Amino acid sequence: MRSIADGLCGAILTGALCLGAAGYAQTGKSGDAGPGSFVSVAGSKIYYEECGSSPQTVVLLHDGVLHSAAWDEVWPEFCKHFHAIRYDRRGYGRSPAATEGYIATDDLTILLRHLRVSHAAVLGSSHGGEISINFTLDHPEMVQQLVLGAVVGGMPYSEHFLERGSAFDKPLEKGDVPGAIAAAVKDRFLIAPGNDAASKRMADLLAANPQDLTHANFELPVKPALPRLGEIRVPTLLVTGDADIPDVHAHAGAIEAGIPRARRVVLKDVGHLMYLEKPKEFSAVVIDFLERNE
Repeated sequence: MRSIADGLCGAILTGALCLGAAGYAQTGKSGDAGPGSFVSVAGSKIYYEECGSSPQTVVLLHDGVLHSAAWDEVWPEFCKHFHAIRYDRRGYGRSPAATEGYIATDDLTILLRHLRVSHAAVLGSSHGGEISINFTLDHPEMVQQLVLGAVVGGMPYSEHFLERGSAFDKPLEKGDVPGAIAAAVKDRFLIAPGNDAASKRMADLLAANPQDLTHANFELPVKPALPRLGEIRVPTLLVTGDADIPDVHAHAGAIEAGIPRARRVVLKDVGHLMYLEKPKEFSAVVIDFLERNE
């Protein structure tokens, strides 16, 4: 069983047709028919969706707690401005869980080559951001801009952060998925207090897609990115919520200092899942950055 703390800390072991999202989160079982398609990856397959007709491509990598439906509230706006791509990483949403070790950046490479995308902006949240950083280091020729709500491989986590993860792990160890969902919803760092609609949305997504919490994690560790951040030369935006856990702010600071062209925006009254909490504000900040740096 996969630990939800793995998702929250970015997996410590290491991180053309307009399609609406209606109904996506309501089914949510691996292999269900959906509005998107599947692409074969080593030993498995991953589910993806794309929309929009702009020549500028943006690929969205979800966090470690929810699958790609986490982007539902911002997806229509991105579809208006870009050729947007989102996908379920292995074990999340409609993508089957891995049964052997794999490299997360390889899956993204295969997907983009399958879609004949040679250049894209990459937007990653949490562990999706960690993967985005690793992908940019592996394939600098394919990344035009980088948007991160991220953690970075090679930087440690505080004892407070790791102890916090046990609140989610203990119910899962007993097979108590509803208990783990309840603990996640109560976490004041994931979604800031008072953002009740976002909390309900997260609970609904996890209840409909329990595999997001329970899949086994076979993602292989890669070379730590922290000492290599200076190699990234593309325009980079970091977006963090002011109510997120201090570790995330520390990671964001390290990434901002390490990437020469990075700048950071802090959104008020939101936690880790800011695109669920304040989707209009999040979209406006990110889209403005991407269009200004095209």
